[in-house]
Amino acid sequence: MGELSKLIETFQREGVRRAIMAGQVKHKQIFSSIRPDWRLAKLLLSLTIRNTDSLLGAVAKVLADEGIILEKSTWLLEPLLVRPGVLTERAPSEQESGNIEYGRQVAQNLAQHDIGQTVVIAESACVAVEAMEGTDATVERAGQIMRSLHGDASTLSRALTVVKIAKPNQDMRFDVPVIGVKTIEVMQAAGATCLAVDAGKCLLLDGEKVIEAANSAGVAIVSDEGKRTA
Repeated sequence: MGELSKLIETFQREGVRRAIMAGQVKHKQIFSSIRPDWRLAKLLLSLTIRNTDSLLGAVAKVLADEGIILEKSTWLLEPLLVRPGVLTERAPSEQESGNIEYGRQVAQNLAQHDIGQTVVIAESACVAVEAMEGTDATVERAGQIMRSLHGDASTLSRALTVVKIAKPNQDMRFDVPVIGVKTIEVMQAAGATCLAVDAGKCLLLDGEKVIEAANSAGVAIVSDEGKRTA
C-alpha cells in the first residue's frame, strides 16, 4: 500500500493494460498506515480535497497516463449487484419505511459531498452519519448512542434503520457500496432492524448467506432503483 511507482512498474513489465480495484481501502488508512512513495506523495500533495473520489480518481488518472485503464470494479461481479425490491422475508414496517425516506434525504446530501454513504435513523431522527470511520463503526456508534439513552429519558424507539446509498454520480471503478454477513451481524448487535440500499449499485457478498442471516435476525432488507429525493 502506497507503492504506486512499484505498481506501475510491475504492470508495465508484465504487459498489463487493464486493471480492476478489489477489496477495501479504508479512507483513514491514507492518514495512518500508508507510507507513500515519491509518486504517491506527489499525488497527495497535489490534491486540494482528500476525499475518496479525489484520491482514487487521481490514482486512476495516473494509471491511465501510463496506459493502464482502470475498469469498473463490478465488471466481473454483475450477478452480485443488489436487485430491486424487498430481499428478505420481512418487508420494512411503516415506521422503518419512514426512516428510509428520511434517511435517503440525509444520505444523499452527505454522498454528494463524498463524506460518507451510510446514515442510521431512529423514528425519523438521524442518530449517526458515516465519515472516515466506515459503515460498521457508524452502526456500532449508533447502537452505543441508543443504549446510552436510559429508561423514559428517550422518546426514540430503540430500533434503528440503516440507509447505505451510492453517490449521486457513483464511479463504479471504486468505492462501490458493499454489504455482507458482517453487516447484518453488526446491525443485530446495535439493535438495527432494517437496511436500505441502492439497487444495481451495491454489491451483496455471499448473497444467500446475507439474506439467511437477515431473516434469522428479523432484519428487513430493501433496495431502491436509484430514485432520488429532490
